[in-house]
Amino acid sequence: MKKILASLAAIGFVMAAGAAIAQDDEHNAAEPTHFPIHKPKQVEWSFAGPFGTYDKAQLQRGLKVYKEVCAACHSMDLVAFRTLEDLGYSEAQVKAFAAEYTIEDGPNDDGDMFERPGLPSDYFTPPFPNHQAAAASNGGAAPPDFSLIAKARGVERGFPTFVFDIFTQYAENGPDYIYSLLTGYEEEPPAGMEIAEGTHYNPYFIGGKSLAMAAPLSDDQVTYDDGAPQTVDQYSRDVSAFLMWAAEPHLEDRKKTGFRVMVFLVLFAGLMYATKRRVWASVPH
Repeated sequence: MKKILASLAAIGFVMAAGAAIAQDDEHNAAEPTHFPIHKPKQVEWSFAGPFGTYDKAQLQRGLKVYKEVCAACHSMDLVAFRTLEDLGYSEAQVKAFAAEYTIEDGPNDDGDMFERPGLPSDYFTPPFPNHQAAAASNGGAAPPDFSLIAKARGVERGFPTFVFDIFTQYAENGPDYIYSLLTGYEEEPPAGMEIAEGTHYNPYFIGGKSLAMAAPLSDDQVTYDDGAPQTVDQYSRDVSAFLMWAAEPHLEDRKKTGFRVMVFLVLFAGLMYATKRRVWASVPH
């Protein structure tokens, strides 16, 4: 009888614990404590892996998206116009692109500041004159600079995934996060979740359940000249790739150098082994 009662008590405890866990899961879905709520989607990028390279056509489309959409709020203070030649543009095209921007320069001989067309040696001009103006125009929070955003933003993948990343050379967590964030606005918040007024739910946002920035992209918002799809998904892929290039423009050279170093080390190790065998071949062991 005691065994039966103990068994019933154990079953009741398990059921109660299961109900409590279910209630906790329901509560956590409505009021999560860990962000992002969803892990970023893992996208296939041309620059992924030890032999990956940038798709210049994609980078040019991403530049177009940045210029026509993102540049209204986000600066790229560390990116010079001259580096756009890496995207496949000619020197004349870069000069024409830079000339579309107005640069404040000076002082002149009279001690006054003046404006002039941009030069390839200039950097992308910010949309706001200073940090305070940017914050005042965006509800008190200045939009982040995009120069290094693809390296500064990224979600840690945790154990044991990061161990495999060492061997697969995974370093695209920044672009994956940006792409997921830009395409995550269509998802609806779970039942019972309260979204602060003036913010927008996005389960991929690393800083909370919602953010002040509304969905910046919509279909057919930017016109592509190469026939690529004009969808939010394609815009998000292209601008994410462009921001990765902006943050790491020498990625291809770094990978080529790394490959040469690995080949050298393998050959050097083989040479050292052969030398050791020859030197010690006649020495009795």
